[in-house]
Amino acid sequence: MREDSQTRVLKNLAAMLPDLSPQLKKAAGYVLEHPERVALGTVRQTGSEAGVHPNSLVQLARLAGFDGYRGFREAFARHIKDGARMIRGRARELQKFGTGGAHDRLYNELAAKAISNVETMFAGNDPVALRRAADAIVAAEQAYILGVGVGYALAHNFWYVAHMAFRNVIQIPRPGHLPIDDLARVGRNDVLLAINFYPYRTDVLAATDLARRRRATLISVTDDRVSPVALASQHVFVTPVESPQFFTSLIGAAALLETLLSFVVADADKKVLKQIETFHKIRYDSGVYFES
Repeated sequence: MREDSQTRVLKNLAAMLPDLSPQLKKAAGYVLEHPERVALGTVRQTGSEAGVHPNSLVQLARLAGFDGYRGFREAFARHIKDGARMIRGRARELQKFGTGGAHDRLYNELAAKAISNVETMFAGNDPVALRRAADAIVAAEQAYILGVGVGYALAHNFWYVAHMAFRNVIQIPRPGHLPIDDLARVGRNDVLLAINFYPYRTDVLAATDLARRRRATLISVTDDRVSPVALASQHVFVTPVESPQFFTSLIGAAALLETLLSFVVADADKKVLKQIETFHKIRYDSGVYFES
């Protein structure tokens, strides 16, 4: 996991949160949930969005170890810039393998990292916590599965398999919609499972913020316990995403979501077995599957 200056600041803010005054706690909460807004806005803009006086943000920056707000903001801005350089750098490294005819070495590095990511994911997550999250999905009136960008395929696969047995599972966003559009009726009896990896998508963060304010249960699948989506969630599951590939590796996340889905089916009412059987019977009867 990356441990850059933004990550250290977020960890420090999360640790000091219980001891802060109400105004500073409000400011810190906004920073924890919207670090990208800190990077892009002035102290007045950020204060207005957070609902606090700009002086509260300056005071928070000093408590976090900075001389003033400028250095505090730069830590978040640097995080965005470093992420773009990291992606470009990885792409260049991949091309070096190709021009140097070193595909065998690249293959071995990819295999080793894929295995390591899956092992680390299973070692770092708790089956008891996974079962609690699974039970929340089973009990929900609506369980929204949110993934965009690289997370879309993960969300779609989770929904595709789950909807064979459960009527309450909904993939969002629907075509032509923003995630928040499909959460217009989300409430306290619902669940939002949000998949979000660095670089963190602001449309996912807007959706988790809406669901949190509506008191829905939030489950996050992410790459860092202090990622913005994790800090908003009651159930947090972390997976490594690093790889010689230039962008996010999904192997660990796919294994995590398959495990969560298996727990969902295992803890559901026995009638789901009938629903799965009916789903596939219709397919077999319709000739969807090839049979030799």
